[in-house]
Amino acid sequence: MTDPNTPDQNISDDDWAAAMSEQQDEAPAADDDPWAEAMAEQAAADSAEPEPQAEAPAPAARPAGSSVFQPLEAGQGTASGRDLEMIMDIPVKLTVELGRTKLTIKQLLELAQGSVIELDGLAGEPMDILINGYLIAQGEVVVVEDKYGIRITEIITPSERVQKLNR
Repeated sequence: MTDPNTPDQNISDDDWAAAMSEQQDEAPAADDDPWAEAMAEQAAADSAEPEPQAEAPAPAARPAGSSVFQPLEAGQGTASGRDLEMIMDIPVKLTVELGRTKLTIKQLLELAQGSVIELDGLAGEPMDILINGYLIAQGEVVVVEDKYGIRITEIITPSERVQKLNR
Protein backbone atom coordinates (compact mmCIF):
# COMPACT_ATOMS: atom_id res chain seq x y z
CA MET A 1 0.00 0.00 0.00
CA THR A 2 1.08 3.59 -0.46
CA ASP A 3 2.11 5.81 2.34
CA PRO A 4 -0.06 8.97 2.35
CA ASN A 5 3.05 11.00 3.24
CA THR A 6 4.84 9.82 0.07
CA PRO A 7 2.30 9.87 -2.78
CA ASP A 8 4.96 9.51 -5.47
CA GLN A 9 5.73 5.94 -4.40
CA ASN A 10 4.84 3.45 -7.16
CA ILE A 11 2.32 0.70 -6.46
CA SER A 12 3.04 -2.59 -8.09
CA ASP A 13 0.48 -5.14 -9.31
CA ASP A 14 1.72 -7.48 -6.59
CA ASP A 15 0.70 -4.98 -3.91
CA TRP A 16 -2.85 -4.76 -5.37
CA ALA A 17 -3.14 -8.51 -5.61
CA ALA A 18 -1.99 -8.89 -2.00
CA ALA A 19 -4.51 -6.29 -0.82
CA MET A 20 -7.36 -7.95 -2.70
CA SER A 21 -6.57 -11.42 -1.37
CA GLU A 22 -6.28 -10.01 2.12
CA GLN A 23 -9.75 -8.44 1.79
CA GLN A 24 -11.26 -11.72 0.56
CA ASP A 25 -9.71 -13.63 3.44
CA GLU A 26 -11.28 -11.21 5.92
CA ALA A 27 -14.85 -11.51 4.46
CA PRO A 28 -17.36 -11.61 7.35
CA ALA A 29 -18.96 -14.89 8.16
CA ALA A 30 -22.70 -15.26 7.57
CA ASP A 31 -23.26 -15.16 11.33
CA ASP A 32 -21.69 -11.68 11.56
CA ASP A 33 -23.83 -10.18 8.75
CA PRO A 34 -26.99 -8.63 10.27
CA TRP A 35 -28.60 -8.19 6.82
CA ALA A 36 -28.20 -11.87 6.02
CA GLU A 37 -29.72 -12.74 9.39
CA ALA A 38 -32.66 -10.38 8.82
CA MET A 39 -33.32 -11.74 5.32
CA ALA A 40 -33.25 -15.34 6.60
CA GLU A 41 -35.60 -14.38 9.43
CA GLN A 42 -38.02 -12.72 6.98
CA ALA A 43 -37.98 -15.75 4.67
CA ALA A 44 -38.75 -18.03 7.62
CA ALA A 45 -41.63 -15.78 8.72
CA ASP A 46 -43.07 -15.70 5.17
CA SER A 47 -43.00 -19.49 4.83
CA ALA A 48 -44.57 -20.00 8.28
CA GLU A 49 -47.58 -17.71 7.64
CA PRO A 50 -50.90 -19.58 7.51
CA GLU A 51 -53.08 -19.32 4.42
CA PRO A 52 -55.33 -16.24 4.54
CA GLN A 53 -58.90 -16.97 5.44
CA ALA A 54 -61.84 -15.81 3.39
CA GLU A 55 -62.37 -12.07 3.62
CA ALA A 56 -64.83 -10.86 6.20
CA PRO A 57 -67.97 -9.40 4.64
CA ALA A 58 -67.97 -5.62 4.34
CA PRO A 59 -70.31 -3.84 6.75
CA ALA A 60 -73.65 -3.00 5.20
CA ALA A 61 -74.13 0.59 4.09
CA ARG A 62 -76.66 2.54 6.09
CA PRO A 63 -77.90 6.10 5.80
CA ALA A 64 -76.06 8.70 7.86
CA GLY A 65 -79.26 10.30 9.10
CA SER A 66 -79.13 12.48 12.16
CA SER A 67 -76.06 10.73 13.59
CA VAL A 68 -73.83 12.68 11.17
CA PHE A 69 -75.91 15.63 9.95
CA GLN A 70 -77.73 17.60 12.57
CA PRO A 71 -81.02 19.18 11.49
CA LEU A 72 -81.12 22.95 11.14
CA GLU A 73 -83.26 24.71 13.68
CA ALA A 74 -84.38 28.28 14.07
CA GLY A 75 -82.08 28.81 17.08
CA GLN A 76 -78.97 27.95 15.09
CA GLY A 77 -78.87 31.30 13.27
CA THR A 78 -76.70 32.67 16.06
CA ALA A 79 -73.94 30.22 15.21
CA SER A 80 -73.53 31.76 11.76
CA GLY A 81 -73.49 35.20 13.42
CA ARG A 82 -70.55 34.10 15.54
CA ASP A 83 -68.79 32.84 12.42
CA LEU A 84 -69.18 36.27 10.81
CA GLU A 85 -67.68 37.96 13.86
CA MET A 86 -64.40 36.19 13.11
CA ILE A 87 -63.97 38.05 9.82
CA MET A 88 -65.30 41.47 10.80
CA ASP A 89 -61.83 42.90 11.57
CA ILE A 90 -60.20 41.86 8.27
CA PRO A 91 -59.21 45.02 6.40
CA VAL A 92 -60.27 45.49 2.76
CA LYS A 93 -59.32 48.18 0.25
CA LEU A 94 -62.22 50.32 -1.04
CA THR A 95 -61.62 52.26 -4.26
CA VAL A 96 -63.94 54.69 -6.03
CA GLU A 97 -63.11 54.95 -9.70
CA LEU A 98 -64.11 58.08 -11.63
CA GLY A 99 -62.89 56.72 -14.95
CA ARG A 100 -59.91 55.35 -16.84
CA THR A 101 -57.63 56.39 -19.67
CA LYS A 102 -54.50 55.22 -21.45
CA LEU A 103 -51.44 57.43 -21.82
CA THR A 104 -48.11 57.02 -23.57
CA ILE A 105 -44.96 57.63 -21.58
CA LYS A 106 -44.41 60.82 -23.61
CA GLN A 107 -47.88 62.13 -22.61
CA LEU A 108 -47.21 61.17 -18.98
CA LEU A 109 -43.91 63.09 -18.95
CA GLU A 110 -45.62 66.17 -20.45
CA LEU A 111 -48.05 66.43 -17.50
CA ALA A 112 -47.59 69.43 -15.25
CA GLN A 113 -49.52 71.17 -12.50
CA GLY A 114 -52.88 72.23 -13.92
CA SER A 115 -52.89 69.62 -16.71
CA VAL A 116 -56.25 68.01 -17.47
CA ILE A 117 -56.50 64.28 -18.13
CA GLU A 118 -59.56 63.16 -20.04
CA LEU A 119 -61.21 60.04 -18.58
CA ASP A 120 -63.62 57.66 -20.27
CA GLY A 121 -66.28 58.29 -17.61
CA LEU A 122 -68.96 60.86 -18.42
CA ALA A 123 -70.07 63.68 -16.13
CA GLY A 124 -73.05 62.57 -14.05
CA GLU A 125 -72.32 58.88 -14.72
CA PRO A 126 -72.19 56.66 -11.62
CA MET A 127 -68.76 55.94 -10.16
CA ASP A 128 -67.54 52.34 -9.75
CA ILE A 129 -66.96 51.16 -6.17
CA LEU A 130 -64.38 48.40 -5.94
CA ILE A 131 -63.45 46.24 -2.97
CA ASN A 132 -59.97 44.73 -3.30
CA GLY A 133 -60.16 45.44 -7.03
CA TYR A 134 -63.56 43.78 -7.60
CA LEU A 135 -66.55 45.86 -8.69
CA ILE A 136 -69.28 45.55 -6.06
CA ALA A 137 -71.40 48.70 -6.44
CA GLN A 138 -71.90 52.05 -8.16
CA GLY A 139 -72.57 55.40 -6.60
CA GLU A 140 -72.55 59.17 -6.94
CA VAL A 141 -70.24 61.75 -5.43
CA VAL A 142 -71.63 63.81 -2.55
CA VAL A 143 -70.14 66.58 -0.41
CA VAL A 144 -70.70 66.34 3.33
CA GLU A 145 -69.23 69.09 5.56
CA ASP A 146 -66.61 70.03 2.95
CA LYS A 147 -65.52 66.43 2.47
CA TYR A 148 -66.17 64.21 -0.50
CA GLY A 149 -68.14 61.03 -0.08
CA ILE A 150 -69.97 58.53 -2.23
CA ARG A 151 -73.60 57.51 -2.00
CA ILE A 152 -74.21 53.93 -3.10
CA THR A 153 -76.94 53.90 -5.71
CA GLU A 154 -76.72 50.32 -6.96
CA ILE A 155 -75.28 47.02 -5.70
CA ILE A 156 -73.84 45.00 -8.59
CA THR A 157 -75.09 41.40 -8.93
CA PRO A 158 -72.59 38.66 -9.81
CA SER A 159 -73.93 38.41 -13.39
CA GLU A 160 -73.57 42.20 -13.86
CA ARG A 161 -69.98 41.99 -12.53
CA VAL A 162 -69.07 39.58 -15.28
CA GLN A 163 -70.56 41.91 -17.93
CA LYS A 164 -68.72 44.96 -16.55
CA LEU A 165 -65.36 43.13 -16.59
CA ASN A 166 -65.42 43.28 -20.38
CA ARG A 167 -65.39 47.08 -20.56
